Amino acid sequence: MQKKDVLVGLALVLLFSLSVEAQYAKQDSTYKRWYVGSSFLMLGNFIPDDPNPPEYIQLNIGFRITPKDVVSIEFKRSIYTWPIGIPFGPSFDAPGLNYPGHARILAPTLAYQHFWWKGVYTSVQALNAFEKYMDGENKKIGNGYTLYINTRLGYQLKFFKNRFFFEPSIAVSYWPVRINLPESFRKAESKWPNYFIEPGLHFGYNFNVKRKK
Repeated sequence: MQKKDVLVGLALVLLFSLSVEAQYAKQDSTYKRWYVGSSFLMLGNFIPDDPNPPEYIQLNIGFRITPKDVVSIEFKRSIYTWPIGIPFGPSFDAPGLNYPGHARILAPTLAYQHFWWKGVYTSVQALNAFEKYMDGENKKIGNGYTLYINTRLGYQLKFFKNRFFFEPSIAVSYWPVRINLPESFRKAESKWPNYFIEPGLHFGYNFNVKRKK
């Protein structure tokens, strides 16, 4: 079973097992709440016998400006060993297509999210990936930077009195800027496009910040 099958299957179980609500009501002021969250994609760290564990970590901190508008800061860290443009399918994670080493990234991200109808939303994210490139012997061969622009379409599900939420989505990631990619990594990347379509499986917890009197 491939990684994506495990993650999508888990998402469907969660989706159909929760009692959810579809909308924040203006009168209950939940749209003014801060939230913290992350991504169920971190469960990929626990796939048994994975030869290339992602060591993926994500933390989201957001604020609802209005019932329909949300701004957030996200922090991501991960390791990847294959060209980021490889689409899901037979080539994804296939032997022989990997980098001659791996890349470690730390990526602070700014995001804006807009709700259109009930829980349906779109969002745009500017992900700033600061990268460290390592060769096959785990020696550093360079530092780089990639700017990712992610556009996302999803639906927010809420439960337990709107305290918790879950956001299945689909995103198109495009990287218009990529700096200092080592030549050996560039050769592996040259076969693939500079965009990627991927699922999103975010979750979070809403809370109020109490003001001092």
